[in-house]
This record gives sequence, C-alpha cells and structure tokens, in this order.
Amino acid sequence: MSRIGRRPIAAIKGVKIERKGTHLKVTGPKGELQAEVPASISFEVGEAHVLVKRASDNKGDRVLHGTWRALLANMMRGVSDGFQRKLEIVGVGYKAEKRVRALQLTLGYSHPVSFPLPEGIDAELESPTVIRVTGTDKELVGETAARIRRLRKPDVYKNKGIRYRGERLIKKVGKAGGK
Repeated sequence: MSRIGRRPIAAIKGVKIERKGTHLKVTGPKGELQAEVPASISFEVGEAHVLVKRASDNKGDRVLHGTWRALLANMMRGVSDGFQRKLEIVGVGYKAEKRVRALQLTLGYSHPVSFPLPEGIDAELESPTVIRVTGTDKELVGETAARIRRLRKPDVYKNKGIRYRGERLIKKVGKAGGK
C-alpha cells in the first residue's frame, strides 16, 4: 500500500495555494499554475506544511490521493524554483540558434528546422550544441524537451542526434564490424 498521499509537503516561502470549488491556483515568485482538482480531494494548508486529504477510502479516491499529492508538490516547486531539462546536440554541423519564441535547429536535413516554444516555456542556449529548456510546469517542460529530441533522435550506429544531458547510448556495431 502506497503512503505517498499521507506525506506532508513542506511549505515554501512565497508560495500561495488557493482553492475555489474544484479550481486550484498555486502562485509563487516564478508565476502561477492552475488545475482542476476532483471534489474528493481536499488540502489543509498550515504554516510549516500542506496536507492532502481524501474524502473516502474507496479505490478511486486512494489513487487520486497520491497523485494529487505529487502534482501539488510539483506545482509548488515549479512556481518557486522552476524545472529544467538539458539537451545536447551531437553531430558535425548540428547546432541550435535562438529566435523570438522559437529555436532554429540545423540537424543535417536539407533545411533548418524551426521549433516554436509553447507559452510558459523558455529555451536558453548554453552553447550552440546545448539547449536548456526551463519553465514552471514540470509536465510541459518534459514534453517540450521530448518534442525537441524527437526532431532528430540519437542514432545508435553513429551516436549523432539530440539527447538528454547524461543519457547513455550503447553504440551498436555496423554490419562490417560483426566479424
């Protein structure tokens, strides 16, 4: 039995949690996030911590209890610190350039690829081959990084493409190297 939902979430200075009906709004120094919360889930906001409560002990409410505890913790961390994912571009001539609300990527295709950034997401270039995707919404940051990576997935034969920082690829041997 999971006990994630019962663990208190440490209160973060400057983060305000408001709930009106099923509408939840978390506000902090980096922005605000909103979500629709099921009626069976409630929140107790204290000075030192926040508790997530469920209305009953049936299976559906138990599942939502742990899920909403994790989602609220991520929302609070997002509006206070933010989230980031780093991507590395590997390949001769492969690079990224920052445009207004977009990235222009040269990935070995016959044309440069323009990637528009969703609202609430920012991408910074640490170098022409390292992209840092940042934002307050953990799900949106991860989804945007995955969509950028999908433009040129890492090739296991040549080790070229876009990969997450720290991602390990096992290079495969080509046809001729098998002997």
